[in-house]
Amino acid sequence: MVLILHHVNPLKLILLLSTFYTLSDCYDPLDPNGNFSITFDINNRLDTGYLATVTLENYHQYRHVDKPGWKLGWTWANNEVIWSMSGAIATNRGDCSSYSGSQIPHSCKKDPIIVDISPDVTQNRSGRCCRGGRLSARAIDSLSSLTSFELEVRNLNQKENSIGQAPKNVTFMAPGPGYTCSPFMVTDPSVSLDLGGVRQVPVIRTWKSICTYSSFLANKSPVCCVSFSTFYNPIITPCRNCTCGGCREADKNTLSCIRPSDSLGGSNDEKNIIQCTDHMCPIRVHWHFKNNYMNQWRVKLTISNYNFNINYSNWNVLVQHPGLSQKATAYSFNSTKLPTLVADGVALFWGIDYFNNELLHSDKDGVGSVTSEILLEKDQSSFTLQNGWTFPRRIYFNGENCDMPLPDTFPMLPNGSYIFRPNCLSFIFSLISLLLVLLVL
Repeated sequence: MVLILHHVNPLKLILLLSTFYTLSDCYDPLDPNGNFSITFDINNRLDTGYLATVTLENYHQYRHVDKPGWKLGWTWANNEVIWSMSGAIATNRGDCSSYSGSQIPHSCKKDPIIVDISPDVTQNRSGRCCRGGRLSARAIDSLSSLTSFELEVRNLNQKENSIGQAPKNVTFMAPGPGYTCSPFMVTDPSVSLDLGGVRQVPVIRTWKSICTYSSFLANKSPVCCVSFSTFYNPIITPCRNCTCGGCREADKNTLSCIRPSDSLGGSNDEKNIIQCTDHMCPIRVHWHFKNNYMNQWRVKLTISNYNFNINYSNWNVLVQHPGLSQKATAYSFNSTKLPTLVADGVALFWGIDYFNNELLHSDKDGVGSVTSEILLEKDQSSFTLQNGWTFPRRIYFNGENCDMPLPDTFPMLPNGSYIFRPNCLSFIFSLISLLLVLLVL
């Protein structure tokens, strides 16, 4: 390490380390194949254009799309128009002044924005449409993780029997920013089954775009935080101060505070009104180590919503902890274990329909919350109360990585046997501090 400090510019090393951790955090080892797939199938040629089906599939294991729902956009390669559409609508008709009479296209926009329609709409429906813009996480409800709509495209300005060019500049909002979409690429044609599944019928052409998510594009700061407590120590490890992009006002009696909108709710032009706290996060996840038995141990998981104007329907919480490699029973949540690339166990928890699948907002009477106890089997070879082993390594809320307390703030054992062992991250922080000192000198 001394040799590195002598031969590498300290500022360049800091930038290199910063870039490395930024890029590595964009890749999620807990959901390595998570993305949204946009499939554009051309089913039939027409004299005036073609008929197509567009399918949106959510391959994220624990990231879903909540209201107000997804928005899909693209730019036509030429002068195409959407003549008709079922299962979705374009938000803007655009300039259709070149058409007259009753034959007016659904949208003449060069860059249309498409949104889903409500489930209670009875007209202009298609086979797998109309979820009000909501798409479930794949691990929770795979059947509700996809939707589709149909459209007729005309005015291709191409030679006869041509199907034109693929749309460009694909955009996807779910419902906020954070997604980057690849161009539509030609892939193997989609195949449907006919005659009772005996005959395979491919479409004429298939274009596909893959949209990947980056929390750095979606949020300027964390949107949730984690706190810890135990039965053997009365001191609670709180969320870190000023975690979520701001600090509490000096007047501690102020009840409500305003923070910018984020990927967890609201539009880009709105302000989220939340309960004033030291951490200023709209969501807090609390992990309480409640009981230690001979062959089992029990925790209480509580999710609190500090928003005054936002409810979270179909919420979920992902927990990474080595103890979740063993059998775990959640009493008031649904749960499932996820296969991942990490060594620790990973479990996904979500609410029970008509009981606690809606995380309500806070009001003057209290904070909206949902909670469940979780009973975990012990692996006697690894279970320990030392070094913060009983606390999660990582927690996500609705797919967003929550800010974790620093290890040296974890609740300590009453006999003082807690021994903090520096991890890789603390070593990196120490190295950066040393390099900063060298720069000053």
